[in-house]
Amino acid sequence: MDLGAATVQAIANWLEARGPNQSHDAPLFSALDFANAGHRLTGDGIRKIVVRHSENAGIKKQMSPHQIRHSAITAALNATDGNVRKVQKLSRHRKLDTLMIYDDNRGRDQQDVTEILDGMF
Repeated sequence: MDLGAATVQAIANWLEARGPNQSHDAPLFSALDFANAGHRLTGDGIRKIVVRHSENAGIKKQMSPHQIRHSAITAALNATDGNVRKVQKLSRHRKLDTLMIYDDNRGRDQQDVTEILDGMF
């Protein structure tokens, strides 16, 4: 998986901040609560972090890791002008049909095409 330069730098900074005494198989991010301190974050733990930070940021929409993924895929489709092949590599969806659901939901394509056709006659 390719990572952007800013992401690589952020991970390097985190690894430096957490200290040199970590083993290579230690989790990149670990739980801090008393019951699970030092263990890998669970999916539910990550969801709770996303929800808390979203609420603190004033985001009214119900957020989750999946919602962030969905937003990133939609943003990538917008940034690439709907290049589903490129975004498929980012999203790692095996089936293009799955990715097309995101693309269909992002715009008013039917209206745009209707207006193009309307102008032809």
